[in-house]
Amino acid sequence: MSRVSLQLERKILRLLHGHKTRKNLREIHAHFLRQCLHQSNQILSHFVSVCGHLNKMNYANLVFLQTHNPNILLFNSMVKGYSLNGPFEEAITLFSLIKTHGIWPDEYTFSPLLKACSGLDDSRIGQCIHGEVIKSGFARFGSVQIGVVELYSSSGRMEESKKVFDGMSQRDVIIWNLMIRGFCKRGDVDMGLSLFRQMSERSVVSWNSMISYLAQSGRPSEALALFHEMKELGFQPDEATMVIVLPICAHLGAIDVGQWIHSYAESSRFYQNAVSVGNALMDFYSKCGNLETSLQIFNDMPCKNVVSWNAMISGLAFNGRGELGVELFEEMMNKGEKPNDATFIGVLTCCAHAGLLEKGQELFASMSENYFIDPKLEHYGCMVDLLARNGCVRMAYDLIRSMHIMPNATLWGSLLSACRTYGELELAELAVKELIILEPWNSGNYVLLSNIYAEEGRWDEVEKIRVLMREKNVKKAMGQSATG
Repeated sequence: MSRVSLQLERKILRLLHGHKTRKNLREIHAHFLRQCLHQSNQILSHFVSVCGHLNKMNYANLVFLQTHNPNILLFNSMVKGYSLNGPFEEAITLFSLIKTHGIWPDEYTFSPLLKACSGLDDSRIGQCIHGEVIKSGFARFGSVQIGVVELYSSSGRMEESKKVFDGMSQRDVIIWNLMIRGFCKRGDVDMGLSLFRQMSERSVVSWNSMISYLAQSGRPSEALALFHEMKELGFQPDEATMVIVLPICAHLGAIDVGQWIHSYAESSRFYQNAVSVGNALMDFYSKCGNLETSLQIFNDMPCKNVVSWNAMISGLAFNGRGELGVELFEEMMNKGEKPNDATFIGVLTCCAHAGLLEKGQELFASMSENYFIDPKLEHYGCMVDLLARNGCVRMAYDLIRSMHIMPNATLWGSLLSACRTYGELELAELAVKELIILEPWNSGNYVLLSNIYAEEGRWDEVEKIRVLMREKNVKKAMGQSATG
């Protein structure tokens, strides 16, 4: 390559990796086309790599298809791009093309290729690639071993993962984290915790993951204890730590810990710079019943997203301030924020708690008409609750019958409770028949209907319910009573 061409190539590489210029892909592409450098594998591999980081793999592929003699460097960039963005099948197709071209793959081929296999539903493809790794002699390369462990752990095949893990001479934090994640996601949190305890070196990600897995598995006290241990060992909580720990504090009523996180977030400027931390703090204070502080955080947040609005609206509903929640929703609309399905769950709950029947009906109708959001079971649940609280039991029944999705037991149970409150025996019978179909084992449904009949003095029907329970071998739960 001439000195001029070398200088041009360096200039193009600087443009590709410049913070301000790298997004101008079309201009950079045009530039190296004009300079007749469009067949330079060096430039093309960097160009494709930037496309991958910017999620522009369609563009990368168009450029790649114009290449006459791609080398392993360019193929690797393409494989890595697809491993990051998908479709993952394209990475496998490229590997076949590498072999067709008679090019020998290297460790930088297999690492992203294995990552792509982790995203596929068919584990057999990953096994085949692992076989190619062994045949090619790259099974002992660290980056490849990480890929193999991720491949098997992502599909819950922890025996295969552990076999590779046990055979590794050096294990970095990444590989330990992958193993812990694999066991915890499979439900073996004790094994994950055991591995965590064996780590000689941990990152904040390691602590965050283990705290999160303990909380998700119904062990919040242990999760909070681990957070305290993390602090005592000198690890500084990051954004993810606070978002993970604050719901645990709310669940356990650990107000002092939540307040410490609040203070830490303010002093470290997470509060000002990370929307997710502000959202988590707002949710924490709402669940602890401190609406004043929650609203103050909401109002002080320099940036808000839809989750921020949703958290505050739901917090107001949770604390019996439904009318204020509806007002906040209207403010959200006036500011041009786009609601999502969670927004409507929050505001419809506000309407139910505040008894705002007409407003709730209006908002429910606007979901599909104005915002093109199809109601889900949760939205129907809010509406049934709203109608039932206002004595509109027949309307609640009609709404359930009009649903475009299958009603669940929660909806019918809510209607059945309302029928009992308002003495709607006919609708109660219809509701309990649906519940018996959905939950033939649940004695509570039979007992509730039996009690309704008893209150009406219909003792023959009470006896029929008892007979039906015997026929279906349904046993009354402790503490339940069928009047008779």
